Amino acid sequence: MLRLLKYLKPFLPLVLAAIVLLFVQANANLALPDYMSQIVNVGIQQGGVEEAMPEALRQTTMERLRLFLTDEEFDEVLAQYTLVDRSSPDYEAYLEKYPALAEEPIYVRTTSDPETIERLSPVMGRAMLIVFAVERIQTNPEQAPALMPGMEGFDLSQLPPGTDLFALLRSMPAERRAAIGEAMDLRFEPLGGEKAMVQAAARAVRAEYEALGMDVARIQTRYILRVGGEMLLVSLIAAVATIAVGVLAARTAAGLARDLRHLFFEKVMRFSRAELDRFSTASLITRSTNDITQIQTATMFLLRMVVYAPLIAIGALIRALSKSPSMWWIIGLAVGILIGLVSIAFRIAEPKFRLIQSLIDRLNRIARENLTGIMVVRAFNRERYEEERFDRANRDLTQTSLVVNRVFVVMMPAMMLLMNGVSVLIIWVGAHEVAQATMRIGDMMAFLQYTMQIVFAFMMLSMLSIMIPRANVAAQRVAEVLETEVTIRDPEEPVEFPEPFEPTIEFRGVCFRYPDAEEYVLKDITFTIRAGETVGIIGTTGSGKSTLINLIPRFYDVTEGAIYIDGVDIRRVRLSDLRDRVGYVPQRSNLFSGTIETNLRLAWEEADEEAMRRALEIAQAGDIIRSRTDDEGDGRSPLAAEVAQHGANFSGGQKQRLSIARALVKRPPIYIFDDSFSSLDYKTDARLRRALRKYVRGSTVIIVSQRVATIKDADRILVLDGGRLICQGTHEELMQTCEVYREIALSQLKLQEVLV
Repeated sequence: MLRLLKYLKPFLPLVLAAIVLLFVQANANLALPDYMSQIVNVGIQQGGVEEAMPEALRQTTMERLRLFLTDEEFDEVLAQYTLVDRSSPDYEAYLEKYPALAEEPIYVRTTSDPETIERLSPVMGRAMLIVFAVERIQTNPEQAPALMPGMEGFDLSQLPPGTDLFALLRSMPAERRAAIGEAMDLRFEPLGGEKAMVQAAARAVRAEYEALGMDVARIQTRYILRVGGEMLLVSLIAAVATIAVGVLAARTAAGLARDLRHLFFEKVMRFSRAELDRFSTASLITRSTNDITQIQTATMFLLRMVVYAPLIAIGALIRALSKSPSMWWIIGLAVGILIGLVSIAFRIAEPKFRLIQSLIDRLNRIARENLTGIMVVRAFNRERYEEERFDRANRDLTQTSLVVNRVFVVMMPAMMLLMNGVSVLIIWVGAHEVAQATMRIGDMMAFLQYTMQIVFAFMMLSMLSIMIPRANVAAQRVAEVLETEVTIRDPEEPVEFPEPFEPTIEFRGVCFRYPDAEEYVLKDITFTIRAGETVGIIGTTGSGKSTLINLIPRFYDVTEGAIYIDGVDIRRVRLSDLRDRVGYVPQRSNLFSGTIETNLRLAWEEADEEAMRRALEIAQAGDIIRSRTDDEGDGRSPLAAEVAQHGANFSGGQKQRLSIARALVKRPPIYIFDDSFSSLDYKTDARLRRALRKYVRGSTVIIVSQRVATIKDADRILVLDGGRLICQGTHEELMQTCEVYREIALSQLKLQEVLV
């Protein structure tokens, strides 16, 4: 995948936007368990009381608090409150909110500064807890040892009923009262120190609110609704961010796939025959479709998870440990087991992914061979054999895919079992800590959710770890094509053909061998074709005829020597300039799906209808379009006759004639016919050559043929044998001087006599 990162540059803004949104999504999702913890701990357990510094308290409570505060602490606390009594201007308003004001003055907090409240909350919380404990002891003296540490020297149960404990505490030395506060600090130290004390003081604050006549149920409801509303808002933000990230990831992945397919197709279109021989057609099709689809899928998941999963894992780990550091081992155990499962799955699946890609290539190759050669298969009654061959390839792919799918099938239940087991373990351990007052219920629930987030993050990473190997294999296969060096390309400093252009062709000591081959196909070929000359090329099978003419439009480059057109080495001109001057009719006729007109315009896009009709008549293809038009009878132009894929709705001879017409439309100065008359009968062949002679007058024509009759009227005939030019001359000259040519000619004459 790293080899394809450079193709993501156009989508960098989308990727950056997705990363920012992933941060927003991760932080929002990490905040949700905290909100849930607050609702449980504060909203339910603390009755909605958030602070240990009450918003109001009775005058008697303030006087009792003074017993457990230093003078400096009391002065600072008192500075944050104002005394309200019957003489206060807002008495009626306060009376409605605090009904206890009718019985005694109250202190109302005047500050809302969070820093001040946070600083004074531990001080007030300790004092509130002690006062609350003393008030309960007055009611139930036997609870004194549990509620009031530091009072071990006093047996409060022996005091007379109705004894004012606060008056007793007031009479005690200040050091003794301070010792009670220190004992309270020591009691809460194992539970979290000041934080735990502030949380515990909420109960005392709630009791004070009840004493003031406040609606404590409303306080609780208001808190739950407020925090729940914030939680819903954060959830909405997380949902919007998730949708936005999905859209951006999908657009990026789809755009990358689109660009890769475009670049892939563009690259393949620039391949020479050497590169096309390196990659099979089935492999190129698989790479441009299935492989790029794998890359697209992996890119989308990578953008959504590769940043999000680590953020969630790290953030959830930090927050989970802040809730309960003592349960870190549960997270470690869950992650360790998960990594083990993923490692096993990776070892099993990764080699199979590599095999799957090659099996898909094989299946495509067999399917393509059977579809293109279906008539041959039927002719030789080989349907059963081909079905079995396809079935074997299909079964091999199916079995390999099943192995991978079984890994996925086992992985998901195993991960769900792990998650449920971890949940049970957290609840079991957490319940013991809650019972020992070392952990709160909301914190346990938050810890559980954070652990699930960590496990989910590693599950997402495990999915990537299984998906990435297959995508990586696909990326390597696509990159292999994109990074293939095109051997035949434009020169760095191209030259132009002279004007006016003379279509002379000269081979000077040309030798050629195919890439990675040891033997030369062509050896020391030297000849000159004059402008306007018609030259035939003939030779034994495998003598190098097609290879020789493929060197002229630079489908291959010569290994040694040089080819000159109009005195210019063809390797020094642009490929477009060279091929614009060549009309090439291949040995195998290739027609494209569409119409006759669209196929002819491949040679010259601006050709008018008259030029196309003229080319069809010269190629003896006029009867083809006339018959097609008569059959359809819809009044359309004859050129609008439909052409099926590969020209399947035409015979071999018809396809050859249409291919010849396509080259004629171009009107180039050089024509190359590579055995393109082989499917024509002798009569049509003769008519076509007679018409062609007038049409291409002034152009250089090269005709490769196995038929002597096709080339015997050429100005000159080149005879190849074993990759060497052994003879050249006219038909009459070669019949006298060239043994190979004479044998070919006599064998064909005998064959014709037999046929007659």
